[in-house]
Amino acid sequence: MDRDSTLVDSAGVDEVSIVPWPLLRGKKAVKKAARRIGLNRAWATLIVLLAGLFTVSFTITVLVVSLETIATDLKTTTSTINWALTGPMLAFGVVGPAFGKAGDLWGHKRVFVLGLFFAGVFAALTAVAWNAMSMILFRTLSATAGSATSPSALSYVNRLFHPEERVRPLGFWSFTTAGAPVLGVVIGAPVVAAVGWRIIFIVQAPLCMLGVLVAWRLLPETERIKNVKFDIAGSLTLGIGTTSLLLSINRGHSWGWSSAPVLALMFTGVIVLMLFVRIERRAEAPLLPLKWLRTRNVVFPISSQALTNYAYMGGFFVMPQLMDKGLGYSTSHIGWLVIARPLVFTIVAPSASFLTIRIGERRSGMIGAFGVLCSMVLLSTVGMGTSDWVIAAGLGLSGAGLGLASPALTSLVTSAVSEGDVGVAGAMQQLMTQLGAVVGTTVMITIHESTMNSGLIQSYGYALLSGAFVAGLGIIAASATRPLQR
Repeated sequence: MDRDSTLVDSAGVDEVSIVPWPLLRGKKAVKKAARRIGLNRAWATLIVLLAGLFTVSFTITVLVVSLETIATDLKTTTSTINWALTGPMLAFGVVGPAFGKAGDLWGHKRVFVLGLFFAGVFAALTAVAWNAMSMILFRTLSATAGSATSPSALSYVNRLFHPEERVRPLGFWSFTTAGAPVLGVVIGAPVVAAVGWRIIFIVQAPLCMLGVLVAWRLLPETERIKNVKFDIAGSLTLGIGTTSLLLSINRGHSWGWSSAPVLALMFTGVIVLMLFVRIERRAEAPLLPLKWLRTRNVVFPISSQALTNYAYMGGFFVMPQLMDKGLGYSTSHIGWLVIARPLVFTIVAPSASFLTIRIGERRSGMIGAFGVLCSMVLLSTVGMGTSDWVIAAGLGLSGAGLGLASPALTSLVTSAVSEGDVGVAGAMQQLMTQLGAVVGTTVMITIHESTMNSGLIQSYGYALLSGAFVAGLGIIAASATRPLQR
């Protein structure tokens, strides 16, 4: 296949040219550029993209192990500061698909650079946040802007590399998304313990601005696709409805489950989500194509991923708090333990394909979800005197389970839709997985707060057992898929 041939873009719907550097129109110009530049410039471009992606991703796990510190500094509760993590995850799921379409319409270089720029601006504002509300707002806006880097990076990979060349660059992309949080904990947690949490964003802001300058100078332009459709109404109603329901769950214990504000939030959430479904039925380019809810190898793999991610991310939030409040571990001690989960995920995910080829995607999804279930059960037994090795094993088992299940279930989804719909299916999958994570973190923290009269450590155990139950539902969903025919 010549480098000037066309392939279906991962974002979606139209054919796009694979343009090495810079965008050159016409077959002769493209061939000349390809001979002169080759793949070296493509890899240089990839490095720039992954550096920007790393800059907006490495803060995630640092916040997880610093929630209590931030809450104390801002004179609020940990459950409130949890929204500094929940908000960005929810925004990423809802806004992420829109950034992919925006890149198709206005050019992925522009979207990538603007995303980095505003991520840096709001990171700087997060560093000077004066209360919990301002911190949550600025952090959510920073992460929302930064989420533009992920779909743009994937779109560049699809443009710069042929299908047979994409395995390695996509592997580096996966390693960056999973490895950035690991390095964030290793480097950041001890720094936070010694200097304070604001240093995270004081460092992140100039790194983003440096990335803006490098990306603007070195990234090639991408072609712009006409007639890109945005599901703005769907995005707004999904965001408002989901946030209302989650906020009612999060505040139910402290405000009272029968209080007027909680009931109003629940009612608003249900009504707006019903409106979302009606909008999606009529939308020309729906955020969540409802027709796929009748496709077995779309709805069940995505459901399994969302349910498993409930346990994975819920446990990722709960365990640092258990080790901090329940066991009295230091921030650096917690940091070194929690990296077991993303570290094992980083190792297992790229190599899981060898096992999946042997046993099939369906079984891999089931085994992976079972691994997450076992992790939740093991971690629910943690108490005073529990060995660090047991905690690390439980966390690592969770990472191994998701690392095995996620690629296999993703393969089922992409094989069940047409090539032109792969991008839309990927956006839907990302959306539902993020929603599973957000619901998991909110519900598990709520269970902990509602059962504290049973004992502090035990309340965290109940939250983790809820993760085990939901991961069990993930096993059932994975078992309902159809094996791929080879």
